[in-house]
Amino acid sequence: MAIINPKIRDHFTNPRNMGEMENPTVVGRGGDPDGCGDYIELQLLLENERIIDIAARVFGCPYAIATTSVFTELVKGKFLSDALEVDDQDVVDALGGLPEVKKHCSLMGPEAMKRAASEYIFRQITTPCEVGNAKA
Repeated sequence: MAIINPKIRDHFTNPRNMGEMENPTVVGRGGDPDGCGDYIELQLLLENERIIDIAARVFGCPYAIATTSVFTELVKGKFLSDALEVDDQDVVDALGGLPEVKKHCSLMGPEAMKRAASEYIFRQITTPCEVGNAKA
């Protein structure tokens, strides 16, 4: 039987920032629901492009839960641009390593963050603005 690293066990048994947010600014999803089946959803509450709160829902194995939990801790409080710099190796390092066959789990948080950021930016550039009394 494999021995599970204490940090991984802690983040699996006591995951941080899990659940649903009532009114997130933006949502991003990541994972491989058609492959291994692991899948996550990140819900971000942004204020002036800073992540002031984050919630995650994880559908996957204990490693998917642990990597998502630690990812939320790494990005909470950061500006969106800085959160995009957090990558899979940062997640692996924060957990003190991952078994090779589970390293794909560390990709889901950064992937979901990129999708959330893309959606946020898209909304910013496509939000209609009012100019004087002009009507569309």
